[in-house]
Amino acid sequence: LLYRLFDSYKMVKYSQETDNVAKAAKAKGTHLRVHFKHCREIGQAIKGRSITKARTYLENVLAFKEAIPFTKYTGGIGRHAVAKQYKTPGDKVQWPQKATKTFLDLLRNIESNAEAKGLEMDKVLITSVNCNQAPKMRRRTYRAHGRVNAYQSSPAHIEIIVEEKSEEIVKEKEVVEARLSKKQLAQSRTRTIKIGGGI
Repeated sequence: LLYRLFDSYKMVKYSQETDNVAKAAKAKGTHLRVHFKHCREIGQAIKGRSITKARTYLENVLAFKEAIPFTKYTGGIGRHAVAKQYKTPGDKVQWPQKATKTFLDLLRNIESNAEAKGLEMDKVLITSVNCNQAPKMRRRTYRAHGRVNAYQSSPAHIEIIVEEKSEEIVKEKEVVEARLSKKQLAQSRTRTIKIGGGI
């Protein structure tokens, strides 16, 4: 019976694989009842940060101290003066509450995964945040004159990957002399400097 259980058990598939699996941790949520477009923008905002900085940033978003810049899905997003501190077209920012709380839960999950793997939390950075659309959940809304319209939600799948960054030693640049062709060498030998004008 145990053999059958192990045979049926398979690892969860992620959108990308890391170069060094031992120095990376992952977390994933599927069919989450949060807006996909909000998730995409939050993912872009926290990518490249450490887990602690990302958590602080998202907690500030919940407290309306910082905002999420909207760069792709900008339809109907209001313009705010606070957006001047972010690189966002048209000063479009928002404070999505539900999606932010979901990301905080995933960050807590991935932090415990990284600690279980023995990663140094000071060096861990969020290298990948992938948000995909999940199947829409269907409801109906009732309109005038006995009509019915679709009333769908847009859930999301979210994947986060963190990696421990190693301190890379920068190699000194070697001075490489420019190689000249035979034609260029011949031209440099025969080149003469004319002094004065005239014919």
